[in-house]
Amino acid sequence: MHQNLSRALVLAPVLALLAACGRQEAAPEPERAVRTLVLKAESAGMSHEYAAEVRARTESRLSFRVGGKILTRKVNVGDSVKPGQVLAQLDPQDLMLSQEAARAGVLAARTTRDQLGAEFKRFIELREQGFISAAELERRESAFKTAQAQLEQMKAQASAQTNQAGYAQLVADAAGVVTGVEAEPGMVVAAGTPVVRVAQDGPRDVVFSVPEDQLSAVQSYAAKPGALTARLWGADKSAAQPVSLREVPAAADPITRTFLLKADAGHLQAKLGQTATVTIEAPRQKQAIKLPLAAILQQQGQSTVWVLDPAQMMLKSQVVQVGGADGNEVLIAGGLNPGQEVVVAGVHVLKVGQRVKRYQEGSAAAAPSASAAKH
Repeated sequence: MHQNLSRALVLAPVLALLAACGRQEAAPEPERAVRTLVLKAESAGMSHEYAAEVRARTESRLSFRVGGKILTRKVNVGDSVKPGQVLAQLDPQDLMLSQEAARAGVLAARTTRDQLGAEFKRFIELREQGFISAAELERRESAFKTAQAQLEQMKAQASAQTNQAGYAQLVADAAGVVTGVEAEPGMVVAAGTPVVRVAQDGPRDVVFSVPEDQLSAVQSYAAKPGALTARLWGADKSAAQPVSLREVPAAADPITRTFLLKADAGHLQAKLGQTATVTIEAPRQKQAIKLPLAAILQQQGQSTVWVLDPAQMMLKSQVVQVGGADGNEVLIAGGLNPGQEVVVAGVHVLKVGQRVKRYQEGSAAAAPSASAAKH
């Protein structure tokens, strides 16, 4: 036991010496070269772009005015239609039977009226001769007038039934293009059920959705001539045409919480359903700070930038308020002042308090730091 204790006492200093030799000092973190920009106030404009769709000013959902079974549908999506063109046909058998019954009722009422009219004439002669009383003559006159009224009623019913039979055909009431089909042959539809959608020829609208928080600004900017333009998807910006805001809904969509705005397409040569881009130009700001989009970093739901402390060459995070976009740059509404130096590239690999050096174009100064970062 004394031998084991002696060995432990001898080995302890040796192990401590080996452990001390195995520890190495941590290498200092290399300085990273960063590209920076000294902020300055300048004139800047702000524009908002919205995806839009070209629609007809008037789009009707046509339906039968009577119920029944659809026999045929004569148009498809994309077909052009003319006023009076038959679009679909119901089974007219029951309507034709009702029409015949109404016509028969007219004949019966006319016969009754003629019979009572002849009797009334004879009773007039009998009254003149004193064979009947005045009360009896009045009763005969009342029966004749009742028969006359019933005949007029049956005529009106027959006219209504004739119209009902004509409603078995669904016809276009204006020229346009079929944009949708909502019923197929063989279906039994009730009166008023949409069957075909037709976009009428005529003025076109550019329709786009605007978030709630931007509605008032869009209305204000659009009131200025030339501030609202539209161009077809894929077209150059020079092809944009001025449009005028025509309709603003009173309430937002309950699902998307956006307002569906309609602008008069004006001279925009577009087909129905084409995609367009609506651009709204805001007034230019004289004292504005702009940064490249790559300089903005999202952290915990906030927009931040890296500000360089030139005295210590260290970075600190600064929360900023973004006011809008100007091409590939963003307008800073608050959080920065002219003269500050901000990192504009590689912001995702930096951290607070990190020592950096300014990147110089064409120099190899950044090579060691890049190599060290890899290791």
